[in-house]
Amino acid sequence: MADKKIVFVAFAIEDVRQRDLLKGQSLNTDSPFEYVDMSVKEPYDEDWKERVRTRIKRSDGVIALVSKNTQNSSGEKWEIKCAKEEGKKLIGLWAYSDDRTKPVVMQGYRIIVWTWDGIAEFIDSL
Repeated sequence: MADKKIVFVAFAIEDVRQRDLLKGQSLNTDSPFEYVDMSVKEPYDEDWKERVRTRIKRSDGVIALVSKNTQNSSGEKWEIKCAKEEGKKLIGLWAYSDDRTKPVVMQGYRIIVWTWDGIAEFIDSL
């Protein structure tokens, strides 16, 4: 990959450990991609949506960690909606191997199995 890509990762707070695993994977020297953590650490304060939208606008694409928690996460659903509004390339990544709960907010978008190749293919397409 020639350029570093900035990827916003949308996730339900209940899936923060999976987000941390994705971040850890990206730091691995053998990783086929680079990932810049653009997530907001303090959700739901008064400026949250404005800061998230700014970060999504600055991103090359958005990966949504998809799980049974996504459908009930107002924050993640808003981040996905914002990515769509901003015209960002969006893909879902199954957060867990035993959870294939597809949320309505991801209707019409691909959700892939969490593999190096799948993530690299998406990031290379940005």
